[in-house]
Amino acid sequence: MDQGPAPEAGSTASWRDQGTVTARHRAFSKRWAALPANTRGGIWVLAAAVGFSVMSGLAKHLGGTLDSFQIAFFRAAVGTCVLLPIALRAGPAVFRTHAPMLHVLRGASGMVAMLSGFYAVTHLPLATATAISFTKPLFMIPLAMLVLGEKVRWRRWSATALGFLGVLIILRPFGGPVDPAMFIAMAGALGIAVTVAVLKRMPPQEKTLTILVYFAVLSTVLTAIPAAFVWRTPTGQEFALLVLMGMVGVTSQAMVVRGFRIGEATALSPLDYTRLLFASTIGVLFFAEIPDIWTAIGAGVIIASTVYIARRDARLGKIGSVGSTDDAAVGALRKQPSPDRPSHDGQ
Repeated sequence: MDQGPAPEAGSTASWRDQGTVTARHRAFSKRWAALPANTRGGIWVLAAAVGFSVMSGLAKHLGGTLDSFQIAFFRAAVGTCVLLPIALRAGPAVFRTHAPMLHVLRGASGMVAMLSGFYAVTHLPLATATAISFTKPLFMIPLAMLVLGEKVRWRRWSATALGFLGVLIILRPFGGPVDPAMFIAMAGALGIAVTVAVLKRMPPQEKTLTILVYFAVLSTVLTAIPAAFVWRTPTGQEFALLVLMGMVGVTSQAMVVRGFRIGEATALSPLDYTRLLFASTIGVLFFAEIPDIWTAIGAGVIIASTVYIARRDARLGKIGSVGSTDDAAVGALRKQPSPDRPSHDGQ
C-alpha cells in the first residue's frame, strides 16, 4: 500500500530544532519564575542601568556634531513613536484624562529635565553628569514639603544637606571657576524631581498608559521648539544612531518600570547607582575620560545620603523619593492594582 511521500529530512530536523528551542524557553521561564521577586526586579533594574548608560554614551558621541537640543528632541520623538501605536490599540479611553493641567506641568518639567540632561551629558564627563543626576531625590525633600504638604523632620533635612555637600565636592568652587554645565545638570535633576512630585498629585484613577502617552507627546512637542532653532539635518549614520539612542532609552524605561513593579522599591533603588560604574566605564573606554578623586568622593556622599533618605521614607510609609528616576516612580507609585488595571508582577 502506498504510504505517501516520506517526510523530508530537512523538515524533520526543523521540527526537532523548534521543539528543542521551545523546551529550553519553558525551562528558562520556569527557572526565572522561581527566582525571588527582588532578584528578578533587580536584574531588570541593572539591565536598565546599562541601557541608560549606553544611551548617554551615544548622546555624547552625537553631541560632537549635533546640538543637545536636537538630540533631546529625537529621544522624545522615538518614545512617542513607540507608545502611540500601543495607545491607539488600547482605544480612545487612553486619551481621556482627569488632570490635563498636571500633564502639561509634567510635560514642561520633563522637557527641562531632558534638555538639561542631554546638555550635561554632551558637555561634562559622563561620570560627572551621572553623579550630579543622583541629586534628584535630594530635591524631592523641599518639594515634598512645599508642593505635597509633607512634614520633613531634621533627619531628612540633615541627609539632604549632606547630599548637597557632595554636590559641592564635585563642583569644587574652591578650585577655580565652576563649569556652567554642572548647574545645568542640577537643573535636570530638579526637573525630574518636579515630574515625580506632579506624578504623586495625579488622581488615582488616571491610567498608567495615559500618563506615559501624554508625557511622551508633550515632551516631543516642547523639545521640538528649541530644536528648531539649532536644527541641522542629520546624516544617514547620525539618524541611525539617534534612532538607536531613542530605542535604547525607551527599552531602558520599560525595564526599570518592569523591575519596580516586580520588586520592592527600597531593595531596588540602590541598584540604580550602578549607572555611575557603567557610565564611568564608557567614559574611559570611548572618550578617554578619567574620573578624578573629587568626583568619586562627591558621588559617594550623594549616594549615601539619598540611600538613607530612601530607606527612611520606606520606614515612614512614603514613596516620595524611593526611586531615583521618574521611571522608577511610575513603577512604584502605580504598582498597586486599580479598577481598570489588574495586578500582576510583570513576568
